[in-house]
Amino acid sequence: MLNFLPSLLIHIFSLTMYTVNTIFWLIPIVAFSFCKAIIPLNFSQKIFSYLLDQMASNWVAVNTLIQKLFNKTQINVTGAEQLTMKEWYLVVCNHQSWVDIVVVQRVLHGKIPFLKFFLKKELIYVPILGLAWWALDFPFMKRYTQSFIKKNPHLKGKDVETTRKACAKFKHKPVSIMNFIEGTRFTQTKHDKQKSPFQHLLKPKAGGIGFVLGAMGDNLQKIVNVTIHYPEGIPTFSDFLAGRIKQVNVDVDVTEINGDLIGDYVNDRPFKIKFQKRVNQFWLEKDQKMIAFNNSLPINTEK
Repeated sequence: MLNFLPSLLIHIFSLTMYTVNTIFWLIPIVAFSFCKAIIPLNFSQKIFSYLLDQMASNWVAVNTLIQKLFNKTQINVTGAEQLTMKEWYLVVCNHQSWVDIVVVQRVLHGKIPFLKFFLKKELIYVPILGLAWWALDFPFMKRYTQSFIKKNPHLKGKDVETTRKACAKFKHKPVSIMNFIEGTRFTQTKHDKQKSPFQHLLKPKAGGIGFVLGAMGDNLQKIVNVTIHYPEGIPTFSDFLAGRIKQVNVDVDVTEINGDLIGDYVNDRPFKIKFQKRVNQFWLEKDQKMIAFNNSLPINTEK
């Protein structure tokens, strides 16, 4: 509605509103996080988890309203109609810009459970945020390198077991785990340095989701493979704040998680090779979609 304003004013107003919205929800999230930490009763933990997820979800919802207020971005979405809030998902996506996070949250909000990211165990010690991430049930992973395991063989399998325990709470509550499996944002320099076989993507790192699937076992039901395409070129977050992004194409592809995708990625070499081939196939199909987006119009539209 206010997208007629000069881009500089849109940038200032939208940044201000996003900041106010973040502080507005962060304060009660931190407060309830402390309550959850000092009242270790199962019943109260479940109540606090529900309230905290709802607050975080409200934060995303208000961010979306702010986007619609200042931006006239047209988001074209295909495939999201088969999603539901009642299932457990592993979400993977290509990564080009910080704007990707905002787009994924907007497209999937209300269609699947609130997105959670696997975090390194060390991040739990980050002041304020570590407590909030813990309270929001973001699972913390402890990864050991092969060389470390050789020196400490008694810790073999301990990282997987730690992650399983962290995810135990998800058995009774649907969840969406998010992972950008390229590990970094796409740039042509990174693409050339990798000698990536894909035209529009970096090489996927299968280890992360292989580890997650192995650790969570039957807790996850489907993979949501999101492809984001920016017709006008990869935007910066400043472009997003200033309302300069006119169109975004998003394809959502859902795959059932079966026994072929679950195994010991760390110690079972035949499974590791097979899993890497499967992930590369996902990425080959994603690359073809990026090429198709460059040459055709989207099918469905969400404004």
